[in-house]
Amino acid sequence: MQTTIDRRRFLRACGGATLLAMSALTRASPKSTATSSVAAAGTIAIGPGLQVNRFGFGAMRITGPQEWGPPADAAAMKAVLRRALDLGTNFIDTADAYGPKVSEELIAAALHPYPAGLVIATKGGIVRPSAPEWVADCRPAHLRAACEGSLKRLRLERIGLYYLHTVDPEVPLVDSLGELVRLQAEGKIQHIGVSNVTVAELRQARAVATIASVQNSYSAANRRSEDVLIACEQAGIAFVAHTPLARRALTPERRNAQVDALERIAGARGVSMAQAALAWLLTRSPVVLPIPGTSSLRHLEENASSAALRLSADEMKQVG
Repeated sequence: MQTTIDRRRFLRACGGATLLAMSALTRASPKSTATSSVAAAGTIAIGPGLQVNRFGFGAMRITGPQEWGPPADAAAMKAVLRRALDLGTNFIDTADAYGPKVSEELIAAALHPYPAGLVIATKGGIVRPSAPEWVADCRPAHLRAACEGSLKRLRLERIGLYYLHTVDPEVPLVDSLGELVRLQAEGKIQHIGVSNVTVAELRQARAVATIASVQNSYSAANRRSEDVLIACEQAGIAFVAHTPLARRALTPERRNAQVDALERIAGARGVSMAQAALAWLLTRSPVVLPIPGTSSLRHLEENASSAALRLSADEMKQVG
């Protein structure tokens, strides 16, 4: 049986699907933005044999409105993907549910044949009957078909990092991950990750598979996965922070002390709120790998310039 999650509820559970569009709150970005490299963030291991820069690109927003259908300007989205690589990005995150299928197809169209060292992570376990619907389907048969579909769309023989996109309450977690372990044994997946999980679910997952990465929503404004991050730190597991800029926290009714403190720090430093938010993540823990996404070349370059930024101990204390 499939479990339907309406779009608003699913995205709220993930901390919001849209990333931050903060132009109203930004100051001038550093002049070096266009030449900044995300390599300044340092590197992180995602399982044995997989080392990437600790600053990735989330490829959900290169699709159409509501993450549904193709973008209005596919050529522009391909340009964003290529520019991300120019800026040093070697970790791109996507999912078969984005579009659906559109994000994966655009990545392959823009970047294949892939340069050495590029890791494309994708996910399976959610289907999209319509734009508002995000339907959990983590049955083993579906996950196998989803993984094989992603392999074809991405033009890969093996996916570097493949996530279980969500936990399906209708399917035992051991069954879902057991199928990913089988796909891994067949050489179709290099490393297995889990997404949108609790600490208890991560513990269950690790009893079934070697988990290389967890991907949850996490930002200065959204700490609901703080305990999951701590568990990842203790286990040495990469924590990929999706929705790292928490746009919803900027609305007047949702603003909190953390966002206010971050805004003061951004103003004092002369950087944008987006840059300050990403700097907070990079400073928060060495296992955090943020994956800001955008459909704008300007925002892409602004985000990339954050890779070299870190907050001081006093600034981190201010944000809390």
